[in-house]
Amino acid sequence: MSDQEPPPPYKAGDAYLINPPGGSAGPGVLVLHSWWGLTNWVREFCGRVAELGFTVLAPDLLNGIQPTTVAEGEACLAGLSPDELSGLVMSSAHTLRAVALEQTKPIGVIGFSMGGSMGLWLAARLPESVGCVVTYYGGQSIDFDEARANFQGHFGTEDNMVDEEERVLTESFIGLGDNQTDFHLYPGAGHWFAEAGHNFNAEAADLAWSRTVAFLTEALLVGGVRDTT
Repeated sequence: MSDQEPPPPYKAGDAYLINPPGGSAGPGVLVLHSWWGLTNWVREFCGRVAELGFTVLAPDLLNGIQPTTVAEGEACLAGLSPDELSGLVMSSAHTLRAVALEQTKPIGVIGFSMGGSMGLWLAARLPESVGCVVTYYGGQSIDFDEARANFQGHFGTEDNMVDEEERVLTESFIGLGDNQTDFHLYPGAGHWFAEAGHNFNAEAADLAWSRTVAFLTEALLVGGVRDTT
């Protein structure tokens, strides 16, 4: 393998880690999947983010389970221990910071559905560790007063799991914490619209991706984020 060829991504324990092309570490981005599990699509998505110049870590939040139906997803989510799930998300953030380009810099988070909700929670729980959050159809009604992140959100108008009231409430709670929000609505799109195989909407997914790229680039590569030491 030449020096110009990137090393293969690898799965370490219960997480998937990939560096930017070339193999050197970049700013960290934590990817939190939906209840469909750590699928091939999630790994491919991590690769797309890594190609932008980021070191990406995606923990397996379901211990290898990959539901195929909504009923299976609901049952799997109901069977999770909230303490174990939150502990895994926090430890993953710490791990990512330790292997990213600059260990004193906060990371970015991209979450889908339950992962989006957990990403919002993480920004409030570990404010020194999270510099920006992108949530895809994931809401959260908690106190964001301690959060220091900027927030971007992507929601479909036909989402039967996160309705307008929950979306507005999420944005309001974030705003009450004096944090910046950049929320977007996608006409005709439902829940999971960005994930292949589940209500996938190519037009909405492409637009959301382009906005995600611009947001992450500005927050973590161009504008940068502050030291936390």
